[in-house]
Amino acid sequence: MAGDAYRIQDQQGYYFLTLTIVQWIDLFTRRHYRDIVVDSLNHCVREKGLKLNAWVIMSNHIHLVGRVDTESGMSGFLRDFKKFTSKSIVRAIQEIPESRREWLLDKFAFEARRSKRAKYFKVWKDDNHAIDLQHIDAMSKVDYIHENPVVAGIVNEPDHYLYSSAIDYAGGKGLVNLELI
Repeated sequence: MAGDAYRIQDQQGYYFLTLTIVQWIDLFTRRHYRDIVVDSLNHCVREKGLKLNAWVIMSNHIHLVGRVDTESGMSGFLRDFKKFTSKSIVRAIQEIPESRREWLLDKFAFEARRSKRAKYFKVWKDDNHAIDLQHIDAMSKVDYIHENPVVAGIVNEPDHYLYSSAIDYAGGKGLVNLELI
């Protein structure tokens, strides 16, 4: 089957993941929403068995490299992470000053109605584009993650982007607790 290439087969395996906002909406242009993701990743590292090796938050998607060493595995982590961050982001949109409030909530509500997979708002696409790193050089994916902000023209050097693990790989301390490869 064509879709099987990106399925999570080994729940404790290492994966390169891409989590995307519905309709590729540029949600993470606001720091507050990026910080929700950072806080949630740190919580999952501390409390949920997430072994994170690399990450980046771009304007409309995030990339992760890592594994989960609990019984619920990678699928459980992704389900809980997306559910929690979705609710937190929608709450933030409703509470903080947001010039796009009505438009964002309308788009997320439309996606919930269209997909019938969420009750009120759908923030994340269902797919995680999970690539099993068992037979792939994980460092090539880490490098790809760190080059994203450079390619997007956000920074000139990967380790200058705050919302990425490139800082850690350059010898500094980033925002999320990692296990370097």
